[in-house]
Amino acid sequence: MQASELQNKFERIRANKWFEAFVISVIVISALLVGAKTYELPSGMASVTLFLDWFISAFFLTELTIRFLAEKQKRFFFRSFWNWFDTLIVVISLIPADDTELALIARLVRVFRVLRMISIIPELRILLVSLVKALPQLAYVMLLMFIIFYIYAAVGSTLFENINPVLWGDITISMLTLFRIMTFEDWTDVMYETQEVYSLSWIFYLTFIFFTAFAFLNMVIGIVVNVMERENEKARAEKEAALLEEQMAQGHVEPTLHDVMKELRELKAQVSAQAVKGETNTSD
Repeated sequence: MQASELQNKFERIRANKWFEAFVISVIVISALLVGAKTYELPSGMASVTLFLDWFISAFFLTELTIRFLAEKQKRFFFRSFWNWFDTLIVVISLIPADDTELALIARLVRVFRVLRMISIIPELRILLVSLVKALPQLAYVMLLMFIIFYIYAAVGSTLFENINPVLWGDITISMLTLFRIMTFEDWTDVMYETQEVYSLSWIFYLTFIFFTAFAFLNMVIGIVVNVMERENEKARAEKEAALLEEQMAQGHVEPTLHDVMKELRELKAQVSAQAVKGETNTSD
C-alpha cells in the first residue's frame, strides 16, 4: 500500500503543470548559462556558474528519476526514444570533464541540453516527428528540385559564361548562383548584368524563381503540414485512449456521443415496439 501511494505521488508530480513549467525554466537557464560562458566573466562569477551547472545537472537527474519512478511498468520506460534521449544527455552532462582535454566536448554536450525542451513539450515533439516522417516524401521533391537546378545551371553556364565567369564559369558555380537567386540575394543585379547582352534573359530568371521559390516551396510546406495533421490526429487519439483507460480504471467512464446516440436508437426501437404491441392488443 505504501509503495502504491508513493507511485501515485510520483505520477502526480510528473503530471503537475507547475513542475513541467519549472523543468522548462531550468532548461532555459541552462541554455543561458552556456551562452554566458562565452563572455569574459568576472572571477567571482566562475564559481557561481560552476555551482549552477552542477545544480542543473543534479536537477535533471532528479527529474529523470521521478519520471522513471512514476512509470507503472518500469520496463516500458526505455521503449520511448525521448526517454533514451534525455537519459543520454543527462548522463553525459554529469561527466566531470571541465578541467580535462575533454572540456570542449563537455561544453558542447551541455549546449545540447536545450534540446530537452523538445522532449518535454509535446507540441515540439509533434513538430520534430512530423518533419522526420516527411523526409521520405521530401526526398522526391528535393530530387526534382536538383534536376531543375541542374538544367538551369547547364543553360546558364552555356549562355552567360562569357558575361561573368565568376558567376557562371561552370555548372557547380552556376548552381551556387542559382541558389543565390532562389533566396533572392541581390538576384536582380545578376539579371540586369545578363540583360545587357540577352534582353530576354529575364525569362530564365523568372521561370526558375517560379519553379523553385514558389512551386517547390509550397510543395514542401504542403507535405509537412499534411504529415503534421496526421500526427496531431494520432496524438489526440492516443490522449483520448489514455483518458478512457484512466476513467475505466477509476470505475467511471463518461459516455461518448456515439454511445448516447446508440442508446437513443435502442430506446426509440423499444418505444416503437411497445406502440405496435399496444395497437395489436387494442384491435383484439
